[in-house]
Amino acid sequence: MSQDFLLGDETLWNPSNGAARLFRRQVEVFEAELGLPSGIGPLHSDESHLDLSLFTPFVHALLTHHRRTTHAVILSLSEGFTATVLVLAERAGVDLNWAELAAMPQGARRDVQIGVGTGMPTPAQPDAWASALREKAAHLSRRMAR
Repeated sequence: MSQDFLLGDETLWNPSNGAARLFRRQVEVFEAELGLPSGIGPLHSDESHLDLSLFTPFVHALLTHHRRTTHAVILSLSEGFTATVLVLAERAGVDLNWAELAAMPQGARRDVQIGVGTGMPTPAQPDAWASALREKAAHLSRRMAR
């Protein structure tokens, strides 16, 4: 069995039930964390439709949130979800300004981890951050059935 994540009539992703269930639960976590609806609709008859008017700002907020933290555990916990959402965004044609996203967002950094004996870490360089995330998304995309 599988479920479809759709944009109109186009299938963006057709994961197994287990992968879809885990992903949908993570969507709920990040909607709460970001305080934004994801635009990923409820599941009806094994289909979930994306609302781009909500999904696009959610993607930008998620990427900004990911860029703003230097906390190793938070990055590890969120990286797979963020890369999966990035694949869906790219397949949906969401316009992403990588230069803007990769620059350190204005405002205070969130969830900064202070290492033992190392002090405050510096965030990854913009090109390195964007490249690593896009590489992970490309790797996942090859494994995310349509």
